[in-house]
Amino acid sequence: MPQGVLVFAEQREGIVKKASLEATSEGCRIANQLGEELSVLLIGSSIKHLPPKLFPYGAHKVYLADHSMLEQYSSEGYSEISYKLITERDPAIVLFPATAMGRDIAPRLAARLKVGLASDCTVLRLNEEKRLECQRPVYSGKAFALVQLTSTPQMATLRPNVFSAEELKEPPQGEVIELSVELKPENIRAKVVDLIKPEQEVPDLTEAIVIVSGGRGMKSGESFELLEALASTLQGAVGASRAAVDAGWVDHQIQVGQTGKVVSPQLYIACGISGAIQHLAGMSSSKFIIAINKDPEAPIFKAADFGIVGDLFKVLPCLTEALQKLSKA
Repeated sequence: MPQGVLVFAEQREGIVKKASLEATSEGCRIANQLGEELSVLLIGSSIKHLPPKLFPYGAHKVYLADHSMLEQYSSEGYSEISYKLITERDPAIVLFPATAMGRDIAPRLAARLKVGLASDCTVLRLNEEKRLECQRPVYSGKAFALVQLTSTPQMATLRPNVFSAEELKEPPQGEVIELSVELKPENIRAKVVDLIKPEQEVPDLTEAIVIVSGGRGMKSGESFELLEALASTLQGAVGASRAAVDAGWVDHQIQVGQTGKVVSPQLYIACGISGAIQHLAGMSSSKFIIAINKDPEAPIFKAADFGIVGDLFKVLPCLTEALQKLSKA
């Protein structure tokens, strides 16, 4: 009989992603309601130091797949190990962070296991029959669908920055179980041959607590320095709308929206962004939204908690200066 909750925890370069800690914490909450154990799967190379990072978030067991061929993520290698563990351990629920890695491996496993998958979930709960119910945005964030999972294992991906990562006051005595990895070079047909990093380190927007974004109203790439100054003051990251990316002002890596990244920061500041539905689909789940736009009829104001109607080139320097003074006070 299927039992327990399994969380796929993503790590990059020997660091467990914040979204994975959130998924682990949420998995712990669900497991406690079921009265069952929470297990976590970690895959990578030279990562034997990572399991203790997961115990404070409720992991009873950490399954560790440590192999030199797993240093870089590969769909085939990671999904093969995950599939083998799921079929052997038979968990009732399997959760993934809705990161680039999670969004790739989860549907692969769901198809292979012939089960359903609820993607990009913002709320998880158990119904009266102890089955998982998932709330997820649909129609570009205009509405929410309540999905009931009837197949087993019940699988879902969790939107980053929506679920809280909470360390337990009395965490379980964790156990590390090392998996036997049997991989041959021919098993992994698609391989990462090189990682080209940007000259300047770009913060991961999906994990940022504060995001300051600019759109067509920024008028040029040089104007994004105003956003960088404000983001730096708030210890946040800089984002952009598709219009700014298409104009060549900034890199696609920081695009927020339906064709960019979906973010859920505590604070989202939209500067010179009109508020097209494609952009709203990527940031509407932000806890607080502040819009700065000279057009009082801009659609972004309908989604904003607070709005400033004015010239952003005058508003941003004043706002940054005021916040810098507050931080020093």
